[in-house]
Amino acid sequence: MNGVHDMGGMDGFGKVEPEANEPMFHADWEARVLAMVRAMGAAGAFNIDTSRFYRETLPPHVYLSSSYYKKWFLGLEEMLIEKGYLTREEVAAGRAIQPAKALKHGKFDLANVERVMVRGKFDRPAPQPAKFEIGERVRAKNIHPATHTRLPRYVRGHVGVVELNHGCHVFPDTAAMELGEHPQWLYTVVFEGSELWGPDGDPTTKVSIDAFEPYLDPA
Repeated sequence: MNGVHDMGGMDGFGKVEPEANEPMFHADWEARVLAMVRAMGAAGAFNIDTSRFYRETLPPHVYLSSSYYKKWFLGLEEMLIEKGYLTREEVAAGRAIQPAKALKHGKFDLANVERVMVRGKFDRPAPQPAKFEIGERVRAKNIHPATHTRLPRYVRGHVGVVELNHGCHVFPDTAAMELGEHPQWLYTVVFEGSELWGPDGDPTTKVSIDAFEPYLDPA
């Protein structure tokens, strides 16, 4: 979707200012938010792409004024309400008011912690041969879906070169909508800066993105 989160190539937001020796969390509540997201995902309430989609749907003024983990918290809250695991009345009251909706994988407990701390695997068997080869020129499709996509706006309609083939992986566009995994080939595609931003672009700049096969056409 063309939400406020897709800021690549946009001006006016100031410099990115890295924080020296930045801690993993700036407050205890941030760690709790991460734990809640991981626990509810592991229990089957949602998948990682659905979680990303709900953060992307935050109103622009909320998104831009929120810290990283506040975005996570607000996205989680809205997602759990829409999926029936919470009600707005329960959020306001700060406690359960009605019996909890059953989780897909059952109750999350201490026995699940070690499993959840291992990063998930999203590679899948290939349903068909890869369409593109390394070194091939491809054009990113000019698509504007209203739902989740991993194709940045600034490359749409532009030509790049396939640099790597990462194999087949879960397709985020369908997974986010809970429409199935639909595994697709995933490529690294390299774009020249002048291709993306015209004569005003730095001619020495190259931008690499990971793009799923449905995002690409032969150039």
